[in-house]
Amino acid sequence: MKIVRIIARLNVGGPARHVVWLTEAMQNGEFDSVLISGIVPEGEEDMSYFAARHNVAPIIIPEMSRELSPKDAVSLWKVYRRFLREKPDIIDTHTAKAGTVGRAAGFLYRWLTFGALIGRPRPVRFVHTYHGHVFHSYYGKLKTDFFLFVEKTLARMTDVIIVLSEQQKNEINGHFRVGKTEQFLVMPCGIDLLSFEDWKAKRNILRQEIGCRNDEIVVGIVGRLTEIKNHSLFLQTAKLYKNLRNSDSEIPALRFVIVGDGHLRSQLEREAKDLGVEDVIVFLGNREDADVFHAGLDIEALTSLNEGSPFVLIEAMANARPIISTAVGGVVDLLGAVEAEADGFSVCERGVRVPSNDAEAFCKGLIYLAKNEKLRRDLEIRGAEFAVSNYSKKRLIADVKKLYYDLIEKSG
Repeated sequence: MKIVRIIARLNVGGPARHVVWLTEAMQNGEFDSVLISGIVPEGEEDMSYFAARHNVAPIIIPEMSRELSPKDAVSLWKVYRRFLREKPDIIDTHTAKAGTVGRAAGFLYRWLTFGALIGRPRPVRFVHTYHGHVFHSYYGKLKTDFFLFVEKTLARMTDVIIVLSEQQKNEINGHFRVGKTEQFLVMPCGIDLLSFEDWKAKRNILRQEIGCRNDEIVVGIVGRLTEIKNHSLFLQTAKLYKNLRNSDSEIPALRFVIVGDGHLRSQLEREAKDLGVEDVIVFLGNREDADVFHAGLDIEALTSLNEGSPFVLIEAMANARPIISTAVGGVVDLLGAVEAEADGFSVCERGVRVPSNDAEAFCKGLIYLAKNEKLRRDLEIRGAEFAVSNYSKKRLIADVKKLYYDLIEKSG
């Protein structure tokens, strides 16, 4: 079975790992997999090293940039030509730009053949995965409406639309009316659980690196330094915490850590200085040692305005780290049912949830979590059990293989 998988770029994040793992696993007697990728733009970190480590050599289409561009016509043509060469049984696209270019090129590949004249187009199936979506908090109304129109049009030619959580399905299909309900398949992402099994042995590596005292609770946020991740909320939370801590010695000592890099780094460092919190915040940049930095954090935070099913929170759970996050996208499913409502925040089965872009609520929830050691231990246990039961890489690969076989079987 020939699979051509397409992603817009192999930048730092869960989608890049997702496609690399799938491509690596499907290079055997059952499958022949090819990965096509665009280039990582300036200001974003490249994860090509991850692909090389897993013996995956992507076919690079330089014109497939992140934003809309006249070059998209060139990338579409190049992807179409690659389809003619590879003769895929399944075209599997990931992320918005790759989904647009890949499915449009796939449409040409299916129908630009003499067989189409007698009702026999090329027998190719289409799968598209939403790792997130761009239907709010990314662009203005005009641009967002255009993207929605494109996605609704492309959905008509897509056999299966994969989402990572029920909440994501409710947003994309239910709220934004993309596709038909029967097209959607909820398939949680997977992570390499083996790399986190010995997290306790690595507990103090990061703490020693940043000179953390024994009594300090390390609160970390992991992700690209880009607008949608809303790191400014994390900095504002640190400011509110520092003001409260100065007047209330009962509040535990916290150290704030930002793991990741991106085009906003200089701006965020200036903002930290302007807010007067540079003494309690450490910018660590990009790290390849996820097992080390997750193990070293006491609480993991996420402040995003929009998310699919955040890879980083699943990794945090696998490392038995308690979580506080804004209630966006698939985060709602990850944290589970609300068990208690507090002053501006909610305590859920597997973490603390706060409204989007509310620094005061985030600070209250964080301090509550920092003060309540028993709650942190309970969340650690529940989160780890949830991650191990639902988010293994092995399960993801098995699910995708089954989907491919089902699609080919239905096509006759």
